[in-house]
Amino acid sequence: MEDRSRFRHARTYLAATLLLTLVAAAGCQASLATAMWLIKGPNIPAEFNQMEEKKVAVVCRALDFSNFNYANVPKELSRQVSAMLATNGRKIQVIDQRKVDEWMDNNMWDEYQEVGKALDADLVLGLDLEQFSIYESQTLYRGKANVTMKLYDCETGKLLVDKALPQTVYPPNAAKPTSDLQESAFRREFLVNLADEIGRHFYPHDPRADFAADAAAFQRETSL
Repeated sequence: MEDRSRFRHARTYLAATLLLTLVAAAGCQASLATAMWLIKGPNIPAEFNQMEEKKVAVVCRALDFSNFNYANVPKELSRQVSAMLATNGRKIQVIDQRKVDEWMDNNMWDEYQEVGKALDADLVLGLDLEQFSIYESQTLYRGKANVTMKLYDCETGKLLVDKALPQTVYPPNAAKPTSDLQESAFRREFLVNLADEIGRHFYPHDPRADFAADAAAFQRETSL
């Protein structure tokens, strides 16, 4: 017990020392965020746990895309969300996105459940992509998207989850110059971020990643 007590005191002392060092080196707000990233507690539980031990298909459709440059975005987002669920949801069996895309390309469908049933899925995650853009101006990237998530039981057709997410804005604190990277690279970066925001509703996630991202974004903004 004495050894454990010493260890706890040592860990607290180390965290406090690190916090003071960070404040001196990089500024108060970013340093506090980084310190929280280091010492905050365990993973946040999934908001929705219906996917555990289930076979899941992910399907995305654009509700209104007038810009043909974004025609492939729904498939790209589906692939990214599938990857997030497969990587982070240890008990979630995600149907290969290539099979999902192939079936959708070769069949007419109206409802998400139709796709899930055809692929022998237990559940289908439908993503209504209501708005998507990556430009703030001709010289600046800033992604914006509105997504509504709908999770259906393929056997019963029951709607298990129906949630409209707050608008995703990336980067959250400052636009990124188009001279920094190609459009395709920024679009993929934005879609990975958007997929993470969607996926973490269905598996536990580490809140320290949020603090680290906020600190990094704050540092980039103040350095401009």
